[in-house]
Amino acid sequence: MTTKKDTTKEGQQITSYLVGGAVRDQLLDRLVIERDYVVVGATVKQMLTLGFQQVGKDFPVFLHPKTKEEYALARTEKKLGQGYTGFVCHAEPNVSLEQDLLRRDLTVNAMALTDSGEIIDPYNGQRDLKDKLLRHVSPAFREDPLRVLRVARFAARYHYLGFSVCPETIQLMQKICQSGELKTLSIERILKEMQRSLSEQSPEVFFDILQQCNALKEIWPELDAVWLEYGKTCLNQAVNSSSKSNIRFTALILSIIQGSDNNQTITQIENMLIRLKLPNDTKLLATKAVELVGICHQTFELTPQAILTLFDKIDLWRKPELLNELLVVAQVDFYNKLKSSEGKQTYAQANYLIKLSEKVRAITAKPFVEQGLKGLAIKAAIHQGRLTEIENFSL
Repeated sequence: MTTKKDTTKEGQQITSYLVGGAVRDQLLDRLVIERDYVVVGATVKQMLTLGFQQVGKDFPVFLHPKTKEEYALARTEKKLGQGYTGFVCHAEPNVSLEQDLLRRDLTVNAMALTDSGEIIDPYNGQRDLKDKLLRHVSPAFREDPLRVLRVARFAARYHYLGFSVCPETIQLMQKICQSGELKTLSIERILKEMQRSLSEQSPEVFFDILQQCNALKEIWPELDAVWLEYGKTCLNQAVNSSSKSNIRFTALILSIIQGSDNNQTITQIENMLIRLKLPNDTKLLATKAVELVGICHQTFELTPQAILTLFDKIDLWRKPELLNELLVVAQVDFYNKLKSSEGKQTYAQANYLIKLSEKVRAITAKPFVEQGLKGLAIKAAIHQGRLTEIENFSL
């Protein structure tokens, strides 16, 4: 059901429409993951009477008592302050569906669907879907700086279908960047859009669009400086190697180091990682990659003790998956520095270290305990056993 009617005990009725991304993706034959509804002609009291749970603070948003899907009262917005939170919301029964759709970002996101299958499309979203264009709904688009990132993310998501951003929309995005309003966005909100984009099939499009509208130099100046020469190639290598966003993000970090001609100190990189407020898994991988990727490249020149130290630094014994991720990133870095595509030259270090790690991880405390060793003696025996395994190892 895409239009729903619920009735209170008093006989009051509300009408809701499926809207936004669910309509867009349904028309594109993409999997619809989330369904959002707009409720027209209703009050907060009516929604609560029907058992909906209110969750919105700035404007009335509710969870359906059974499906837990989101229902928002039709609303209009007026820009009063700075940033994407600087809006005053007007949600009353007299707000029409068309008025609600007008405040949305893109025409392809400003459609509604009835239960009979009728598409309500006052701003020509279907035409833009056909023409594969991401176009702003109205000039009010420029009031919300977050839309710069959202449009870039949509461009990355639908690039495989041939979508592009309308030139007039790019111009509005440039004006947003010129206004300085990007500075009002929290790093957490920026990072969320970036991570979602890095999970798409063509994440490089996200950064291309941001650079085109002068946003990348505002939100990530270090990447902006190296994007065209190093960053884009490195990200594309990472996309070919893994679908994990933490690996793709770390590849970008390494491209910054490569493009800095060694002028970017470790301290500067560490400060950048802190500023970006990365999630723990990404921060850990990025930190270890900055420290250890160069060592991975030198695998066949390392002493057994140096290899064991490498394993210790990534805590191979408790986090074996970290080695696999580190080696994917190292391979991306290796190919990028050689300007070589995957398959032209094998990164033999990865296969060697993975096979070796399986051998040394098999050495545990159990046999030494059974021999009667205790305390530090066990630790020393494990260490020596691992060193011997590394010395004797060959593929």
